[in-house]
Amino acid sequence: MALGTTNLPNLIVACDGHFAGYAVLWFIMDQLYAEESWLQVLLVTGMIGGGAAWLTGRAIAQTWRPFWHLLVYTALLGAAVRFVHFALFEATLIAPVSYAADTLYLLILAALAWRMTRTTQMATQYYWLFERTGPFTWRARANVPGKVSGAVPENGANSG
Repeated sequence: MALGTTNLPNLIVACDGHFAGYAVLWFIMDQLYAEESWLQVLLVTGMIGGGAAWLTGRAIAQTWRPFWHLLVYTALLGAAVRFVHFALFEATLIAPVSYAADTLYLLILAALAWRMTRTTQMATQYYWLFERTGPFTWRARANVPGKVSGAVPENGANSG
């Protein structure tokens, strides 16, 4: 995967405008994961770490924990993914840029899983109050028994 001394402007010019997006992606991946191959990154970060992040997001949502818990667990999971890169493929253990990229990827997947699970919970557990509007969103039902239209709850919070 190493591109050697190739820099980004020369790489884009060499592509002659075609596939310039792929050239930029290749350059970024080369900068983030200089010691690892695409297959290693795909296997460890993409599949193993991504699967663990998805399950982490689901588990946190299923136990009704707040989103900030996800940040803590994902940071730990990012460190574990870096350790697997180090232990199996002799990559650098303390690589802040690679750790940040891994953790960001894991956080995105975990956040998607958390939100999808929370949406399912709200729409199924409180089916008389909320309805699903998409995979990540829900809204208050229009015809809720006992609800006065336009009324604000006593605590001043907006229920929708």
